[in-house]
Amino acid sequence: MSSELDRATAIRVEGLGKRYRIRHQLARYATLRDTLAEQVRRLLRRGTAAAPVEDFWALKDVSFEVARGEVLGIIGRNGAGKSTLLKILSRITEPTSGRVELDGRVVSLLEVGAGFHPELSGRENIQLNGAILGMTRAEIRQKFDEIVAFAEIEKFLDTPVKRYSSGMYMRLAFAVAAHLEPEILIVDEVLAVGDAEFQRKCLGKMKSVASSEGRTVLFVSHNMSAIETLCDRALLLRGGCVAGVGTVASQIEAYTHERTESVQPVLARPLGPQLTLASLAFAPNPVVSGAPVEFSISLASTEVAKVSELAILIYSAYGARVAILDLRSATLESRVHPDRPFTLRGRIAALPLVEGDYAIGLYLTCGDVRADFLDLMTLSVLPAASASELPQYHPYARGVLELSYEFGVA
Repeated sequence: MSSELDRATAIRVEGLGKRYRIRHQLARYATLRDTLAEQVRRLLRRGTAAAPVEDFWALKDVSFEVARGEVLGIIGRNGAGKSTLLKILSRITEPTSGRVELDGRVVSLLEVGAGFHPELSGRENIQLNGAILGMTRAEIRQKFDEIVAFAEIEKFLDTPVKRYSSGMYMRLAFAVAAHLEPEILIVDEVLAVGDAEFQRKCLGKMKSVASSEGRTVLFVSHNMSAIETLCDRALLLRGGCVAGVGTVASQIEAYTHERTESVQPVLARPLGPQLTLASLAFAPNPVVSGAPVEFSISLASTEVAKVSELAILIYSAYGARVAILDLRSATLESRVHPDRPFTLRGRIAALPLVEGDYAIGLYLTCGDVRADFLDLMTLSVLPAASASELPQYHPYARGVLELSYEFGVA
């Protein structure tokens, strides 16, 4: 990677490709008869059968340029290659082919709180995280008060961060990264967590970094309203390739159309090294606004794991979270076993969503996996036949609606 660019260009990407070798494991669970037969075959072959290897291109022939002071939004479905692209631009991973040219100091916020030590206080983690992200001691001292004020953690500055709420943890991590004053700021979906007020604060800070200070920003988000507010242009990735680069409106329209092409249930989606989302479905789909709808979710694992938090998240076509099915009470002591998948089925008596297409996501804490999985499938809602059949919505309700449901659907 070099930095020989003209003064108007901050980032140039040419023919970028990233290949991963996926080694498929042989079946771990089989009958005693199958196991003995396989051992005999290996002895006869005097060797061990190698697991098959497959090439997977997370990125392929990606090319684009970003001007100095420009804010480029990067959008696309899960698995489109967004995070891989940012990891290459952040020099975390090396490309398989192509090249990247960067002009200026790069600071990335790819995983909120990366580099934080849970046993250290907020004060100590500011110093540690700042050093990890490239700040000098003088810069840390100069920016310390501003970082603390932005994160709004003054009272808890000397408390170990392991006792912070997820919102406090996220605010501190963003504050450290946003105050480094880099020439290039790379941000990956940091607004998925946190309250609405802090999300607006983050957007305002990034907009200030770009417009007032002339910094270049790459911003990945599933929230199309945030992309519209912040970005000058957008790049749409599909299957590791560039599907389009242009105005924000045109790329959002293409992305929204792409998301609504399939309403099929999710099958066999990896969530971690041992954990798989075996299925996620709504029926019927499409469903009429105000009508009943059933949902089901199934998790499989290669080892015993506790499901301590689980929620189905519902987003508008523009990426704003509008509803949540909080399944924690039902899953608090549930476990996934290798020979027994974890399955939940439920029924919403009257779906309180107006006409439109909604992206279905998942929040999960199970074993070592704790993450949001966004845009897993689409739920299409059809208009009610008459106004009297529209679902009731409390006049004082604000923000995300928690949907009520019942378990035990066969």
